[in-house]
Amino acid sequence: MSTLRDLAEEHTGLEPADIDHLHRIAGDWQLLSDLSFADLLMWVPVRRADGQPREYLCVAQVRPTTAPTAYQDDQVGKIVGGPEVAHLDIAFAQERIWREGDPVWYGDTPARHEAIPVRLRDPNDHEEGYSEVIAVIGRDTNLSTARTPSQLELNYLTTADDLAQMVADGTFPPPRHPGETTSAPRVGDGLIRLDAGGKVTYASPNAQSAYRRLGFNAHLVGEELSALTSRLAADPLEGNDAAERILSALRGESPPRQEMEARGATVLIRALPLLPAGVPIGALVLVRDVTEVRRRDRALMTKDATIREIHHRVKNNLQTVAALLRLQARRVDAPEARHALQESVRRVASIALVHETLSMSSDEAVEFDGIVDRVATAATEVAATSIPVKMRREGTFGVLPAEIATSLVMVLNELLINAVEHGFGASEDDDAPEPAADESGEVVVSAHRFRKQLHVTVADNGQGLPADFRADDTQRLGLQIVRALATGELRGSIELRNRAGGGTEAVLVVPLGKR
Repeated sequence: MSTLRDLAEEHTGLEPADIDHLHRIAGDWQLLSDLSFADLLMWVPVRRADGQPREYLCVAQVRPTTAPTAYQDDQVGKIVGGPEVAHLDIAFAQERIWREGDPVWYGDTPARHEAIPVRLRDPNDHEEGYSEVIAVIGRDTNLSTARTPSQLELNYLTTADDLAQMVADGTFPPPRHPGETTSAPRVGDGLIRLDAGGKVTYASPNAQSAYRRLGFNAHLVGEELSALTSRLAADPLEGNDAAERILSALRGESPPRQEMEARGATVLIRALPLLPAGVPIGALVLVRDVTEVRRRDRALMTKDATIREIHHRVKNNLQTVAALLRLQARRVDAPEARHALQESVRRVASIALVHETLSMSSDEAVEFDGIVDRVATAATEVAATSIPVKMRREGTFGVLPAEIATSLVMVLNELLINAVEHGFGASEDDDAPEPAADESGEVVVSAHRFRKQLHVTVADNGQGLPADFRADDTQRLGLQIVRALATGELRGSIELRNRAGGGTEAVLVVPLGKR
């Protein structure tokens, strides 16, 4: 389905600023829909030739969470005209909210039509203050479940009418504050209506419960909410800040949301000014009890910190093991034993790199490119070669989960050491020619992702594999480790072969799906 922006740009002559305003409305109009107990449909006039009747395109739709929808099917993308849009035409042309007319039927569902003109406030126009109408919001209510409204419903509908007038004035929705990605809390979480003096005229049951969690056991109606909120807060500065945000909404401003704590409870507060026709008549305060959400957040933060500390300690322990092996290697006289210990040091150190990265991460995943670069550098520094060898990486490994990264770094460590030592080390063939003085070697590690698989190639331009080489029959411990990890822990495949242009390449394929 096309987006609001796509539809508006393709079918209308709206300016980018107009489309941005429609996006802001669509990001915050669930509030108006829930208060209205109605579906909201955003209609924009379609480009037309002079003299042709106006048609409207639906670019966005929202259904209420407080009442049944009037439309079972999505209306977005629908173009309508003629008598069906007479109410939209009146709201658009006369720049007023249209509420006249009899109910209409959609199949077996009776519905009431209303139309709200949408204007974008023009900050540069100090006389009028508003630009022309750019769209119309259809407010369509399912009447099949109509009943005598309760006090809650009456307050919802009254507040909805105030916000609808603010949409027509161009003062709703308020600007989105930096860092705020949603408009929560919602109507059902808890609603409080204030008069122009800041006293509570209505509080929904959920709002009353939220303040009871904060320590206020009496009824909220008649209370001055800013002063009450300031008294209840555990932190006086936090309480004063919350109170000031409520007062700023009464002054016509739109403060950012705030969380407040008291008696072990946490409540999220959002204050909105009520300014129908530019007249400040009070404020709407939405509250949500987020105590359990924050408790879980703190538990997760504690768990994350614990996991990072474990990885840090594992890294330290592995580095200690590597240091002990290094000391032991220095005391061993037999060259083969010393070489075996030195290889073990490199293997342990490569695993420690993964745990070091995990100890600095907030999740069980690592940016693997940096680890590969460090392992490759170490391979060229410790290996004895007959010519200079350069390492190069092509492509990116990206972020890998810890269970893949630990095994993969071991495999790459072995492949890189083999590429350097056996590709460019002293030849075991006495008849092999000596390398030229200006000759240099290169090892290239390439990686790319394809169809939920990671494809890795380690290629060199060295001596190549012996003619009688068989990977299944090799007695080299390093290659045995590679095969065991590649086919076992990584559940992938590994192939060693000579390159057509000389040298060797190892091709590793690792699945990245669920393990």
